[in-house]
Amino acid sequence: MLLKTILNQSEKFKSFVYDTVTFEMVDGHKALVIDMKARKDTRPICPTCMRKHSVHDTQKARLYEYIPILGFKLYFRYARRRANCKIHGPTAEHIPWAVGNAHQTTTYQVYLARWAKRLSWKETAGIFKTSWDSVFRAVKFVVGYGLAHQRLEGIKQIGIDEISYGWQKYLTLVYQLDKGCRRLLWSGRERRVKTLIRFFWWFGRERSELLEYVSSDMWAPYMKVIKKKAVNALNILDRFHIMKKFNEAIDTIRREEAKQLSRHCKGHILIHSRWLLLKNKVNMTENQVVKLKDLLRHKLCSVKGYLMREDFQRFWRFLYLGCAEKFLHAWIKRTMYTRLEPMKKVARMLRKHKALILNWFRAEGKVSNGPVEGLNLKAKLAMRKAYGFRNVKTLQIALYHALGNLPEPEISHKFC
Repeated sequence: MLLKTILNQSEKFKSFVYDTVTFEMVDGHKALVIDMKARKDTRPICPTCMRKHSVHDTQKARLYEYIPILGFKLYFRYARRRANCKIHGPTAEHIPWAVGNAHQTTTYQVYLARWAKRLSWKETAGIFKTSWDSVFRAVKFVVGYGLAHQRLEGIKQIGIDEISYGWQKYLTLVYQLDKGCRRLLWSGRERRVKTLIRFFWWFGRERSELLEYVSSDMWAPYMKVIKKKAVNALNILDRFHIMKKFNEAIDTIRREEAKQLSRHCKGHILIHSRWLLLKNKVNMTENQVVKLKDLLRHKLCSVKGYLMREDFQRFWRFLYLGCAEKFLHAWIKRTMYTRLEPMKKVARMLRKHKALILNWFRAEGKVSNGPVEGLNLKAKLAMRKAYGFRNVKTLQIALYHALGNLPEPEISHKFC
């Protein structure tokens, strides 16, 4: 079976035909080159107005890289005509296998971009004997198409968080958290009020008013913007970040207590105890469970902080708002009578944000930042896969590519 027959079955272009197929040396490597020709009596199409016009002149033949076959690189070679458009002047005609001045076919760009989701960009470039920049251009093209055709209807739940990518450098990320569709909606530079305001400008006033739930951390500037822009949404403080404050308090108590015990030659009691106090029992190994039981026998401030955190965990298991509010009030009151300043700091934080924390029960536990933290983990993995990015825009492209669940350009056949 001829190669042209296979291509006609899988990648047939209207008004163009495959001509001769030859082996040639391209960039020092033996490659297959297929000459493309326009059908007789066809006129070039202006890429701006997409109308047919007469031929102004013909440009020099160019190569367009296609998917490799049997270990050989494959190129389309075509001498592009210029359309004599009266509105836009003489312009290079629209060709169905490539966009603009790209040196890669659209099919090959989608193919590379799909592999770049599975492998690192460097590995993808190595496998297909191309450059990191070629892979980046393919991903950039696919992401650009996806963002232009992104659908934003029916979004009811969003989560807002930030991710660091350098020394005191942050990206603000906004995720859609609706059941069955969790994806990265938007990313913006830095962690500022203006950054989040830009998201709501981009999202639109009507869509913002239709939001039902917004999950965020306890950063005050974010909460003010959410209250102002998402007027009909419940702002739910993230359970993950609340419990993180407890762990930070326990760790602070443990460090201070370890210093005091070491002065009295009793520092061995808290050696290797950090993760015993911070980990959930479900995630502990058998040895850690045994060591934790031994540690709990000692009358230590660290142990007291740990038990206070475990007592607070009951808060999330209440079914009724009134019961949860009563428990929260009692827990804060008990904590304020203790001498553990880090835990008292947590109690003051809970009292300050009491209304927003109780929104978790108003939402019936449907929304949390658990998915956001999972997406953040995938974001960090995407950053590692795209290792070599030189600026923030490249990083944002990598994140949209990995987490955006964006539509791809339509091609005649799909790949695994």
